[in-house]
Amino acid sequence: MTPATTPALTLSDGVTMPAVGLGVFQSPPEETLTAVETALRDGYRLIDTAAAYDNEREVGEGIRRSGVDRDQIFLTTKLWISDYGYDAAHVGFDASLRRLGVDHVDLYLLHQPVPTDFEKTIGAYKAAETFLADGRARAIGVSNFSAEHLRRLIERTDVGPAINQVELHPYFTQPALREVHAELGIATQAWSPL
Repeated sequence: MTPATTPALTLSDGVTMPAVGLGVFQSPPEETLTAVETALRDGYRLIDTAAAYDNEREVGEGIRRSGVDRDQIFLTTKLWISDYGYDAAHVGFDASLRRLGVDHVDLYLLHQPVPTDFEKTIGAYKAAETFLADGRARAIGVSNFSAEHLRRLIERTDVGPAINQVELHPYFTQPALREVHAELGIATQAWSPL
């Protein structure tokens, strides 16, 4: 895979992202650094991590060791539910930037909704809108949201999610959710697609 041959997607806000990337869910920290460095050297340009994966430091170090310019890398991370709420999300986002050793991310996602306290989900997303406005996130979105969660979020916020990252693979194609994404202008991103 080379960066020139990797298909790209254009998100609703005009940001383009590679269609294929390396996710480091359940990747032990000691393996993450090498995996990220190798993937970037081999042509990958999208790296997906999360605060909950406990490997953001290693992702950042792998990026630095790869020799690939940061502006050539599409970096995604996610806010965990323990940092939901407006103020807590600011703290969680700043902590992710520090661990990654970067001044911005290309995509910032809420890791999942909290249906029993959706106000905290709304507060966290409103905080993400400020990261988008100040340039510390180039795009914002969500992960693991149902159609109902998406509609409730959009009713209460100013910027619709650019992406909903969900489980999607040949045995779980989620056609109804993908139809809602198309209706709302949200890109579908698959986790664990193979």
